[in-house]
Amino acid sequence: MIEKSFKITAETGIHAQSAVYLVNEAIKYSSNVILEVEGKKINMKSIMGVMSLGVYQGAVITLHVDGSDETQALAGIENQIYNLKLGKEY
Repeated sequence: MIEKSFKITAETGIHAQSAVYLVNEAIKYSSNVILEVEGKKINMKSIMGVMSLGVYQGAVITLHVDGSDETQALAGIENQIYNLKLGKEY
């Protein structure tokens, strides 16, 4: 298992549109992807789960990725975070 944290810098946090892009990226991989915010953990392959977290500007998120393609999965999701200008490595 690998993990990485990011600080959300986008004014709107992780809103509906960005959540869709992140979930769509996560479902490309067979690895389990868990998104953690303030002790709450959800399956990142669930749009309802991601939206339920209400990730705001300044929040620190941690991705926990476990599986055969975990390195590729983490890199793909990290690229989405940067491409969407959501945050930076924490």
